[in-house]
Amino acid sequence: MEEVLLRAALLAWLQGDPALSGTLNAICEEAPSRTSLPWLAIATSASTDWSSKSHRGREVRVALELQARGDLPASMAALVTAIEDRIASLPAAHEGIEIITSRFLRARSEQRPGNRRAILLEYAFRLLAS
Repeated sequence: MEEVLLRAALLAWLQGDPALSGTLNAICEEAPSRTSLPWLAIATSASTDWSSKSHRGREVRVALELQARGDLPASMAALVTAIEDRIASLPAAHEGIEIITSRFLRARSEQRPGNRRAILLEYAFRLLAS
């Protein structure tokens, strides 16, 4: 349950950023089937128990995939920075959950055919049910 609530809160927070919404053609929960590049989607998430004696909790790992086109490896740097900054400013309190900690884990980048670039951003969130 907490994982689903976090995914919804994260998507709403990213979609609510005017700069990201103005740059990306989609910010969604899974890879869009008919949206032109660039887009951002939750590629996957997984959770483990992070409960205490008095509170139910989860550690949720979320991977976001950004896809765009670009000739140069650094062509998406500003967009990645904007996404990372927005995630870093995610409020703690959301319906049904409280985010206790969030941390960047890793990023992966690859060049794909057709001048397509994909960047995977992975984060870990520790949260308690509220």
